[in-house]
Amino acid sequence: MRKPIIFAVILSLLSFGMIESTLSSGKNSLTKESSVNIELIDLIKQQRELTADSLRLATLHHKQELDKFLSAIGHRESGNRYGITNKWGYMGKYQFGRSTLKGLGFEVTKKEFLSNPQLQEEAMLSLLLHNKEKLQEYIDIFDGQTVNGMLITESGILAAAHLGGQGSVKRYFKNGKVFRDGNGTKITSYMDRFSGYDIQLN
Repeated sequence: MRKPIIFAVILSLLSFGMIESTLSSGKNSLTKESSVNIELIDLIKQQRELTADSLRLATLHHKQELDKFLSAIGHRESGNRYGITNKWGYMGKYQFGRSTLKGLGFEVTKKEFLSNPQLQEEAMLSLLLHNKEKLQEYIDIFDGQTVNGMLITESGILAAAHLGGQGSVKRYFKNGKVFRDGNGTKITSYMDRFSGYDIQLN
């Protein structure tokens, strides 16, 4: 009679030990799984931070490139003087004509335009975006290509369009016709001189 009881007790003790061992193993497994999940979350956070930093650096780089580009064009057009008007009536830092301003939606007087540097910068950015939209097909085809010994880039194309209009740029790529402004400046000289700025306009 005692033997079955003793056997049952021993079996119970062994079972309890196995259960405890299993629970302990399960806890370790859960702990390991939790640790892996935490590591994955940390890695994802780090990747997001690196991506955000990269985007900030890229944005800063493109802003700096755009500032350099605008300063270079402004220097060529007017010596970066906002209040100047040339003998043909072109105004400001970037030498805007009245018809171009009106076409971009800037209904302002000469005095208002010349006395407002911020307005002039807004007008220039609007013109660049407008010309890029109209010339995107040519930018996609020729950006990075060498044409007549000249490296073609987006910034050079947009500079040429500023000088002679986007129509003159299209004619150049279609049939090689080179437009000259009132001073005899060729659009190809702008295309070459202002090439290579990584402006990334959107």
